[in-house]
Amino acid sequence: MKKIISLFWVVCFTLPLSAQCVRVKIDIPNLKGYVTLKCDFHMHTVFSDGLVWPTMRIYEAYREGLDAISITDHIESARNKKDLVFISSNHSYNVALATAKTTGIILIRGGEISRSMPPGHCNAIFATDVDELYTTDYMDAFRAAKAQNTFIFWNHPGWDRQQPDTTLWWPEHTKLLEQGMLHGIEVVNDGDYFPEAHQWCLEKKLTMIGNSDAHLPVPEFVSGKHRSMTLVFARSATPEAIHEALKERRTAVYNDEFIIGEEKYLKELFENALDLKIEKADNTVRITIKNNSDLTFRLKKTNHDARLVYFRDYTIVPQGLHSISIKLEDGITGGDVNFSVENFLVQPNKGMRYTIRI
Repeated sequence: MKKIISLFWVVCFTLPLSAQCVRVKIDIPNLKGYVTLKCDFHMHTVFSDGLVWPTMRIYEAYREGLDAISITDHIESARNKKDLVFISSNHSYNVALATAKTTGIILIRGGEISRSMPPGHCNAIFATDVDELYTTDYMDAFRAAKAQNTFIFWNHPGWDRQQPDTTLWWPEHTKLLEQGMLHGIEVVNDGDYFPEAHQWCLEKKLTMIGNSDAHLPVPEFVSGKHRSMTLVFARSATPEAIHEALKERRTAVYNDEFIIGEEKYLKELFENALDLKIEKADNTVRITIKNNSDLTFRLKKTNHDARLVYFRDYTIVPQGLHSISIKLEDGITGGDVNFSVENFLVQPNKGMRYTIRI
């Protein structure tokens, strides 16, 4: 493993970008009036407890088809790194910025306020000076973040090192929320889904976030696998538009085959990804579905007219062309094909319901 990582570093620092990193396109539809941006707002470098140089995070993001990232090194532990001379909590951003501009990756300045529970670890992104968030009292750190108009979200709320038995919402989080110093929560962190956080976002009108929390080098994009990420529905591909979208809660979380978010956004993603053609002949209806995206859709039959016979479970694969037959019995001429998209979570562990009328 050490030899592989060493070779990876040699390749990435000796070859030009065009030769070393083949960009993988992740095809996810846009929504009306918005572009869908693939983002990761939580990762680390050697300037806290990560194992890669800041520019490597840019190369990884470019290779994986991401649009925007934030390097969020721990503000407190960065000052305790024995192997590096501490310069500033802004240093990772400054080192990576030129490479971000070259590759077209939107780099957002940020840092991780790393405290015990409560309130736990929180990221502040769109900061102007991360050094100002280094304070003894955590409330002073949050006030400094608010003064810089940052977007603040709670990281990995179900992390077992801080909440070993139950994922709880603390009075301290209520205080932060009421004072405008908590805007979102990681519903997914490094593949771990926190249904409690999903519910809190719905109830408390917080933005749903999903991130990699990468510390090690991010592996190559293999067999459709991808890092956990936030889909941001922004008015344009700019830092300002991303900031506005996050504040307005226009996001969804993309984790493995799952999309997690508000129903209005997930429904539009579903409809914009698929082209449907319905043809009827005698007592059979054929639905031809073309999936124009890299998303998977796992369908499961819900309540239905017993005279309408169709699939129990059905998977629409990425970029696939599907033909689904519906049987019409007892002389009926049509009806509702009701199903849930099981991997589109609109509530904790609950798939999005949908109907195709024939």
